[in-house]
Amino acid sequence: MAAKEDYYELLTVPRNASDDEIKKSFRRLAMKYHPDRNIGSPEAEEKFKKVKEAYEILSDPKKRSAYDQFGHAGVDPSMGGGQRADFNDVFGGIFGDIFGGGARLGGGGRSHAQRGADLRYNLDLTLEEAVAGTDVKIRVPTYAPCGTCGGTGAKKGTSPMTCSTCQGHGAVRMQQGFFAVQQTCPACRGSGQQIKDPCPSCRGQGRVQETKTLSVKIPPGVDTGDRIRLGGEGEVGEAGGPPGDLYVQVNVKEHPIFTRDGANLYCEVPISFPVACLGGELEVPTLDGKVALKIPAETQTDKLFRMRGKGVKPVRGGPVGDLICKVRIETPVNLTREQIELVKKLGDSLVGAVDTHSPQEQGWLDGVKTFFDKLGL
Repeated sequence: MAAKEDYYELLTVPRNASDDEIKKSFRRLAMKYHPDRNIGSPEAEEKFKKVKEAYEILSDPKKRSAYDQFGHAGVDPSMGGGQRADFNDVFGGIFGDIFGGGARLGGGGRSHAQRGADLRYNLDLTLEEAVAGTDVKIRVPTYAPCGTCGGTGAKKGTSPMTCSTCQGHGAVRMQQGFFAVQQTCPACRGSGQQIKDPCPSCRGQGRVQETKTLSVKIPPGVDTGDRIRLGGEGEVGEAGGPPGDLYVQVNVKEHPIFTRDGANLYCEVPISFPVACLGGELEVPTLDGKVALKIPAETQTDKLFRMRGKGVKPVRGGPVGDLICKVRIETPVNLTREQIELVKKLGDSLVGAVDTHSPQEQGWLDGVKTFFDKLGL
């Protein structure tokens, strides 16, 4: 059996594409390969099916996460990876903007209720919070059902009326010859209902804006770019529709000591000239506390020391990373007269023995000599 094509490649989007980018690309490709536009072309029909399948997976946060982790095996129904979405479930929302404000393709009507919009909340965390995990409380501005009208949008004591233009379908159909086009009803704007006497509190919207406080559990190991989905915590739907979801977007702030790269942490450790020459031991910080770092004699600047298991445990699983320390030899400053004389004596004692005491300098000098020889200088 031939291997399945990558869903991201089918939709021509990068793996970090946003939901809007995936939706936009799918709409473009679906219109391009739709069987009605490519009558008699089995290649276009096959391409259309593949694009549709890719969108079914990548438009669903849970299925997309499973696909990102396990590939096709994570979403294959035969391997317990999930179930295929109904055709109308996938295309109703996509082609609604084109063929009638969300009406079902091939259907005879639509639901008046509309799902609420998804929301995004940008959450800044310290490195310590991201690595260890934490519980945070966030305040999110959103919409909630109007308490005065109960979410109907109609004045208390009255009810919305069925739209007389579309008879409650939310869309009107216009036919000219062999072609039929379905468009959003201009009278009710696709809701299928008209409110003659709107609620004064929500002005007929059925919902009001408010701010709610939510508790969010941050799992250990999250990093910048990770998203946490809170189902049903987005905006409330219109006309009693289900609420959308809230996506908490994580951003880890810069740390004064550590830099993170995946599961590993990096830090620079300044050491004195005597320690670099003679070796020694010093304490370095980790996210768990202080540890001893042994510096061997004759250590050069930029040398890396790896401390196993002192990094980060990734949120998606895997081994704990390492802490990698890069040493920097610090040149002494504000020397006394006595110290200056001692440094001069040390320098004088090293004169004439560059190849013995300064191998890097000697290698550099040899390279310069070779370079000038080639130039004839």
